[in-house]
Amino acid sequence: MREGIHPGYVEATVHCSCGNTFTTRSTQPELHVELCDLCHPFYTGQQKFVDTGGRVQRFADKFGGAAETVIAKEAAAKEARQKAHEDSVIASRQAREIREREEAEMARKAAARAPKAEAAPEAVAEAPVEEASVAEAASTEEPAAEAPAEETPSGTTGGEESGE
Repeated sequence: MREGIHPGYVEATVHCSCGNTFTTRSTQPELHVELCDLCHPFYTGQQKFVDTGGRVQRFADKFGGAAETVIAKEAAAKEARQKAHEDSVIASRQAREIREREEAEMARKAAARAPKAEAAPEAVAEAPVEEASVAEAASTEEPAAEAPAEETPSGTTGGEESGE
């Protein structure tokens, strides 16, 4: 050990917050502690609430309201989610009602057109026979143009390629 660089190791008097005083050795002549072997819960077996200088109270004053603030924020967020859900339900009901009204209006218009459509075939029946035969010839040609492709022996249509 080098000489002159280490502090002196002297007898020290230790004063505890519970009032106990005892002597030991330290680099300082006097020590003040909050807990000693006579008042520490580990040695006494008793649960003791230690609040030195009102630290617990200061903490509660500073952060105690934080829990209440968090609860209030969570309640506000839950209320906002519930309000948004209710608004979306109302909007979907209104959209459904509008759609139902439009469908009812279309059905009413279709029902109004139906008697006119039934009257139209009677007018066609009164037309000369030549125009009817030309219309029949035209109607038979149109389906032939739109006829499906013929099937090949493999079971696929002629214009499709097999993916296998």
